Amino acid sequence: MTEYIDVDVRPILRAGGEPFSVIMSALERLEPGQGLRLFATFKPVPLFAVMADRGFMHSECALDGGEWEVLFTPAAAKQTDAPAGAPSFGNWPEPAVTLDNRDLDPPEPMVRILAAAEMLAPGETLSALLRREPVFLFPQLEKRGYRWVGGFTPDGATYELTVRAPL
Repeated sequence: MTEYIDVDVRPILRAGGEPFSVIMSALERLEPGQGLRLFATFKPVPLFAVMADRGFMHSECALDGGEWEVLFTPAAAKQTDAPAGAPSFGNWPEPAVTLDNRDLDPPEPMVRILAAAEMLAPGETLSALLRREPVFLFPQLEKRGYRWVGGFTPDGATYELTVRAPL
């Protein structure tokens, strides 16, 4: 199981500062096999490529108020506990439903995921594989009370999404 070091850059961002040096400094202090848990006021998409170049894959989770939590895990470490069961996401159960939507054109992936999510029991999860990040799906899930985590595989070819039904 990967141990994560927390880096909360929200205060820096709220003050109008640039947190990149703080993140890179924390990265330098990591022990082999450790990951970084980043808290930010926005989804730090530009950082994903920087971290991938340094050998880290990511998974992200939207928090309240438009803030984000992102786990950066060493690509060499098997990410068996993220998103399901990742330390800060609680103990999410194994997916009750698994969908491979990579061969579908929009809006079919979103329609399939929403339909499958409606069938989940409280607290159950589903996992879905997609060709792209489902940005139009996220507001729909939020409106329905679902939580989600997701991110691209290290090769950037597949977006892995896990959705949890409200408790």
